[in-house]
Amino acid sequence: MRFFHLSDLHLGKRLGDLSLEEDQRHILSQILALTAQYQPDGILIAGDVYDRSVPSVEAVNLLDDFLTQLAGMKTPVYLISGNHDSPQRLSFGGRLMEGQGIWIEGVLNGQARRIQLKDAFGPLDLWLLPFFRAASVRPFFPDDTLEREQDAMKALLDALPLESGRNVLVCHQFITGGGTGPVTADSETIYVGGSDNIDSALFEPFDYVALGHLHTPQWVGCPQVRYCGSPLKYSFSEAYRQKSVTMVTLEEKGNVNIEELPLTPLRDMRIIKGPLHELTSPLVAAQADPNDYLQVILTDEEELLHPMDTLRQTYPNVLSLKFDNSRSRAAGLDPAAPEATQRPLDLLFADFYAQQQGKPLEEEKLHLVRDILNQLEEDA
Repeated sequence: MRFFHLSDLHLGKRLGDLSLEEDQRHILSQILALTAQYQPDGILIAGDVYDRSVPSVEAVNLLDDFLTQLAGMKTPVYLISGNHDSPQRLSFGGRLMEGQGIWIEGVLNGQARRIQLKDAFGPLDLWLLPFFRAASVRPFFPDDTLEREQDAMKALLDALPLESGRNVLVCHQFITGGGTGPVTADSETIYVGGSDNIDSALFEPFDYVALGHLHTPQWVGCPQVRYCGSPLKYSFSEAYRQKSVTMVTLEEKGNVNIEELPLTPLRDMRIIKGPLHELTSPLVAAQADPNDYLQVILTDEEELLHPMDTLRQTYPNVLSLKFDNSRSRAAGLDPAAPEATQRPLDLLFADFYAQQQGKPLEEEKLHLVRDILNQLEEDA
């Protein structure tokens, strides 16, 4: 049985004031073309379908077009909610869509949803587990003390009636391998402190675990536990990474093959560095598409007059301008540091709190801040 593993579409994502609708439509069209070419038995979408809990009209239309075309190709879709999604909004119309082969599990109902499939190698159980916090799992296990996501995941998995055949899990959490953290990017919401961490050892019974949440394709802890990464670059920390679709082929039990199918963006995300006159020369500009999304690091020592205006005459999509010269180094500025605007609002608040109070914001209060921000967003 062959699956495409996707996650972190973040439909509706913006880079500053710039909409990525055209870029996302382009990459979804590539995924549709790969679907027609490889004809997978299903598409696994492991959460963060939207970038906001209240998605824009354009984002909703993008998903509608994508799912409609997949349904027209008779390709089943198995989709869960992520931490950026509103579970209830994502689930709307889900029961109707099942008739078209679109399975949506947005709201956690106390257990992973089981979908029983079958191919020439026998039965395969597909389990859909939407994003959760430990607090949302506790009501389903009143006799247990579930303080951390690790405890909640163990309780949920222990309750599954797993059989000896092949089992595939789709989930959206922060997974670590034996205490080793995975590769992260600036565009992800990662809470520091450890209460969100889930050890990949819990997934030993599964033949494949399709993860969402992190934007870089990677294994975590063991070969069958994998993040597929986002289909587009959403921060300059990802500038040098190749985006792809993960194709998973499960034959007889124990025989799992993984292949990365590369994706080509409409506009790449790049970092260029050098003096202004050199970067804007026709010879340098012609080395790549000048319409790419750029972070520019200028090394000029002299004062420059309106450097951003000058750059945008050659590169219309400059998103970030930094300096690396004697003055910036004397001021302690690090050109490799992430842009503050790339950090989620809840983490910016945590940074501000730590600066004002001289101590980090407690994990419980950070979750409260996030709940308040989500409520404000929905009220707006």
